[in-house]
Amino acid sequence: MSLRVAEATAAELEQAARRRGLSRNELAERYLIEGVAQDEFPEIGFRDGALGRRAMLLGTRLDVWQVLETVRNHGNSVEQAAQYLDLPVERVRAAVRYAAAHREEVEQVAAREIEAAVRAEELWRAEQELLAS
Repeated sequence: MSLRVAEATAAELEQAARRRGLSRNELAERYLIEGVAQDEFPEIGFRDGALGRRAMLLGTRLDVWQVLETVRNHGNSVEQAAQYLDLPVERVRAAVRYAAAHREEVEQVAAREIEAAVRAEELWRAEQELLAS
C-alpha cells in the first residue's frame, strides 16, 4: 500500500521513528493499527513498557490483560470486577471487548507480564534466602 502525506507530517514521522529506533514504515504501520483500534475501541489506548507495547484502559494504570484477569478472577463477572476495580461497568466491558477482538495480542502480553512477575518473585526469594544466611 502506498500512502501520500504532507512533507511536514513525513518529517515528523521520520523524527519520531528515529527517536524510537524504528523505521518510518514500522512506526506508520503501528500508528495505523492503533488508530483503527482506537476508532473502534475509544476507551483503549496504547503505551510502551519494559516488556513491550500494550493496550491499556485509558484514564487508568490498568492494562487490558489486567482488567481481563480481574474479570476472570471474579467468576467472569464484569459487574463484580468493575466493583472491585472501582470502575464503571462499561469501562470494564470496553476492555473485555477489546480483549475479545484482539485475543492473541492480549494473551501474549499477559504471558510476558506474568512470566516477568514470576521471575521477579523467584529472584526476591533467592535474595531473601541469601540475606538470611
